[in-house]
Amino acid sequence: MNNDATTDLQKFLNEVASRVTASAQILFDSQPKTAGSLEAAMRYSVFNGGKRLRPALIYATCQALGGTWVAADAPALALELVHCYSLVHDDLPCMDDDDLRRGMPTCHRQFDSEALALLAGDSLQSLAFLQLTQAPHLTDAHCLLMLKYLSQAALDMARGQSLDLLAENAPVTLAALENIHRLKTGALMAASMVLGALAAGILNPDTLEALHELGNLLGLCFQVQDDILNVSGSTESLGKRTGSDQHLGKSTYPQLLGLKAAQELRQQLHTDAFALLQKLQLDTPLLHQLTRFLVFRDW
Repeated sequence: MNNDATTDLQKFLNEVASRVTASAQILFDSQPKTAGSLEAAMRYSVFNGGKRLRPALIYATCQALGGTWVAADAPALALELVHCYSLVHDDLPCMDDDDLRRGMPTCHRQFDSEALALLAGDSLQSLAFLQLTQAPHLTDAHCLLMLKYLSQAALDMARGQSLDLLAENAPVTLAALENIHRLKTGALMAASMVLGALAAGILNPDTLEALHELGNLLGLCFQVQDDILNVSGSTESLGKRTGSDQHLGKSTYPQLLGLKAAQELRQQLHTDAFALLQKLQLDTPLLHQLTRFLVFRDW
């Protein structure tokens, strides 16, 4: 990626982060101020420096299909809230038992309460769906489909997490590992691309399903890179513990394939995703740069 492209992508990502943060602030400010520490835990989990990569996919897909920034604001925030809820729950001792998230104490550590973190995650998920129903720029038909795809993604994500927990300290095939991550990671990526298309006014089911598959493929790429970074990255750059997968007895791509073969798989998956982008005639410079960034990031 040349310097100009890198600069353009960074400007885009900065704008995405700014819009999501502003939308979240408005949404939280509109809620009744009766929850006390629960609201504090919810805010902490949303305003803690997230990269907003899934909203970025929504905005980029929407714009590639002729949509506007404003049209994508509501689904972008809704999906990010679901993502934030999933991280709060993933970090709990009964799940991945993490102390750091984005370089800061995880929610249950910050508030010294697993129960509060559990409720914060539950509340963020509910707030996500409420956000979609209040979006002024969506028709009923588009809103209904967004609710369908986002709720299915949240369900698939939970299924993937369940399978991931069952696979700890147990032999896992490559096919089973792919299924786990298509659900756990791919589901929200897939929903991101579909919600972006719906925000642009697209209702063609073939287009939506093709974008869903593309997002799922990107999610798998993203997870392979996550596994690679868990082995080769640093706690400082990742903002969370490295080596945690090995500590929990999780099966990973480097473990099953070896690091070099996992890197080759990452490259092949990216090549496949780029080919699908071209087939869909969505190989805009922004989407191309963003998908490459998602796959080859170093954090």
